[in-house]
Amino acid sequence: MELRHLRYFCTVAETLNLTAAAERLHMSQPPLSRQIKQLENEVGAELFERSARGLRLTPTGQFFHQHALQILEKVDVTLESTRRMARSRRSLFGIGFVPSVFYGQLPLVVRDLRQKDDVEMTLAELTTVQQIQALKAGRIDLGFGRLRIDDPDVEQEVLFDEPLIAALPSGHPLEGTTPTLEELARYPLILFPARPRPSMADMVLGLFRRKALKVEVVQEANELQTALGLVASEVGITLVPEQVRRVQRDGISYVYLADPSLTSPVICSRRRGEAYSPIMKEAFSILEVLVENRRSGRYP
Repeated sequence: MELRHLRYFCTVAETLNLTAAAERLHMSQPPLSRQIKQLENEVGAELFERSARGLRLTPTGQFFHQHALQILEKVDVTLESTRRMARSRRSLFGIGFVPSVFYGQLPLVVRDLRQKDDVEMTLAELTTVQQIQALKAGRIDLGFGRLRIDDPDVEQEVLFDEPLIAALPSGHPLEGTTPTLEELARYPLILFPARPRPSMADMVLGLFRRKALKVEVVQEANELQTALGLVASEVGITLVPEQVRRVQRDGISYVYLADPSLTSPVICSRRRGEAYSPIMKEAFSILEVLVENRRSGRYP
């Protein structure tokens, strides 16, 4: 099987029309039909249902399409990264992050690595689920998120557990208190991110669910800043990691919770089994100091 076979297949899967796919690939239809049939023979399964109404992916074809796209994407990213490295003669190093970890010490990791002459940094705001996909595709080298995700190709390390706090509209009845989840459940709740899921929104809902508490989700927001804006607008309250308290904006008060065990982990993800490059070693050396500062209460 060659990469061109995967590209042929993905084009046919996208168009579900051999004529249109052949035109897009700048080839005639009969050879394309033969290539697809040869691919099915090699896979050992029919990838398309053929009828008078046209083509349709079989369940096996849908599975193969999903993974073929990932393979092609990884190849394209690898080629582009290699070309960029050849042009710049610098090592590429990509970091993915969820916004809530960027209010703490993570910017110091980025700052220190960017000062190195032989490193070209790329940053991507991604959910934890998206980070796992980006790691496997080679688009990033490290991810910083908050969800534990079981994937055989990725290893995760909990750097520290961070207390959750409540963001309230200024003048809220709970302002200046240390509320319980029972008290918070009485007020409309804003969740983020709305998608993709699973996300921190599911983690927050799980906290209430484990205490058999019903909550009214009044709004879901895709961005942390949007959620805070909704709080300032008195639409509802939301739970955020402690680092977010650094975001000072009018109309919002932050309060700690009565139960200090209610936390959100900060998790570092990387490709499993990959040898540490010099820049990866440097990144973890910086992280070790920053994490120790966090655990000991010494903030930058």
